[in-house]
Amino acid sequence: MTAPAAVLFDMDGTLVDTEVLWWEAAEEIAASLGHRLTGADAPEVVGRAVADTTAHLIRVTGTPDPAAPGRVAAELTGAFLRRVQAGAPPRPGVRRLLAELETAGVPFALVSASPRTVVDAVVGGSLAGVPFAFTLSADDTVRTKPHPDPYRAAADRFGLGPGACVAVEDSPDGTASAHAAGCAVLVVPSALPVPEAAGRSFAGSLEDVDLGVLCTVLSAARPGGASRA
Repeated sequence: MTAPAAVLFDMDGTLVDTEVLWWEAAEEIAASLGHRLTGADAPEVVGRAVADTTAHLIRVTGTPDPAAPGRVAAELTGAFLRRVQAGAPPRPGVRRLLAELETAGVPFALVSASPRTVVDAVVGGSLAGVPFAFTLSADDTVRTKPHPDPYRAAADRFGLGPGACVAVEDSPDGTASAHAAGCAVLVVPSALPVPEAAGRSFAGSLEDVDLGVLCTVLSAARPGGASRA
């Protein structure tokens, strides 16, 4: 089978175990606004970009201050960054898979909806030494996930069509972004379930993923392919 021309990895919840840290950060800022996060908030928090969670918190708290979006976004980013800097361990199987891709000569990049400060903290911390071809953050495209812009931009950076790339994601928003861009998608769910669809394959853990699985994911995304790796 044909290997992916490039592999595009989400960061939070996929490469590093940060979804709990993001929830804790959102919980802290929500409480400062007088709101207690519950499971009902999860679709607007888990896997969402700072701007989306900010808009949700302002909406549910009825915060009228026109300066609130900028302030809340900065507070969310700061609360998340502090937690990431304290420790964001790689997900199981990450180091082995990335080393296998490096050995096989398959390039890979990081495509995140987190702010640049958070991406840099992770890449300089728990993922230090990983030879990403490049990293993209929420600050690097006009629109971030769930829009297709980040994955289209990543494919463009490689000089590739998105259909030659496999994206590895964990969240509904990230999966929607990669799918809309035209990538083959391997979903390794973490905090929220991701609906099945043509062009999406699923794995329980990156411990179960190797280059052969990624080749299968690419094949499965083509017309007539199966939807499970």
